[in-house]
Amino acid sequence: MKIAVFSTKAYDKEFFDSYNNDAELTLKYFEVALKAESANLTSGFDGVCVFVNDKLGEDTLRILKDNGIKLILLRCAGFNNINLEVAEELGIKIYRVPAYSPEAVAEHAVALILALNRKTHKAYNRVREGNFSLERLRGFNLYKKTVGVIGTGKIGTAFCNIMLGFGCKVIAFDTYENEALKEKGVTYLPLEELLKESDIISLHCPLTDSTRHIINKNTIAGLKTGVMLINTSRGALIDTADTIEALKDGKVGYLGIDVYEQEEKLFFNDLSESIIKDDLISRLISFPNVLITAHQGFFTKEALEQITMVTLNNIKDYSNNVTTENEVLYSKINASKD
Repeated sequence: MKIAVFSTKAYDKEFFDSYNNDAELTLKYFEVALKAESANLTSGFDGVCVFVNDKLGEDTLRILKDNGIKLILLRCAGFNNINLEVAEELGIKIYRVPAYSPEAVAEHAVALILALNRKTHKAYNRVREGNFSLERLRGFNLYKKTVGVIGTGKIGTAFCNIMLGFGCKVIAFDTYENEALKEKGVTYLPLEELLKESDIISLHCPLTDSTRHIINKNTIAGLKTGVMLINTSRGALIDTADTIEALKDGKVGYLGIDVYEQEEKLFFNDLSESIIKDDLISRLISFPNVLITAHQGFFTKEALEQITMVTLNNIKDYSNNVTTENEVLYSKINASKD
């Protein structure tokens, strides 16, 4: 079987080459993202392996079908970048990696909280310049603060457990309540109440029609003044323009993001010698109380190992016609909404 691997970085090739022990599986790596303009590169392959910023809309999928592609392998958990209905109509199978070291992303969310709060990134730069002043570096204790968690899947659960360890009061919002978390002291509340009570809000939900821009002008109005907002899930959970206005008037006191609505034009690339044409992210970068990382929450050795092994196993399951929960079915997802 021949698989075209798109949006490839050096670390992808390193891990896939290390774990690919199947002599019948050929992987060819492309640095370019998969989209309609690059889809003709898939000619001669049986499947494609894609990441979060590859765009598999209807046009792309129909080109893939014409080129004989039967299999799409997501090396991530989310699948909002694929038109599932069209893929199923065309008979193209889709598999994902539903969980890869959820602790990696949860720990990165905590790192953003600690850095924003205690300003360690600023202190580091000061000391390197011989500035040992503590002026404007004051933070606050996390202990006993109220942390609101939107989405308590595997990553959200890992994040809740960490914040409970800090001695925080943890409240949560999710369609499905986690009984194990409730036994540990996590309280589930309606979204409006969570937003009103939280000192820190961390987003850990998938991007769907119902969660797109869950943080917007209207929901921001119900936040505590000076709240800390953290997003390590999907960029479009936050309305960036509305959040910028909230930062300007002080409603949002801190913003830490590892994802961004228009990140496919920016993240995973070295643009240090380029003019950034995205005015919204340029404005965000200008705020002293905003910390942005470029979608590195997943980026640990353990997570990369898990992504690689699950993806390779998904190929085996497809080849052997094995039923697996890792397969993404539009009909199943659509039925669950009814």
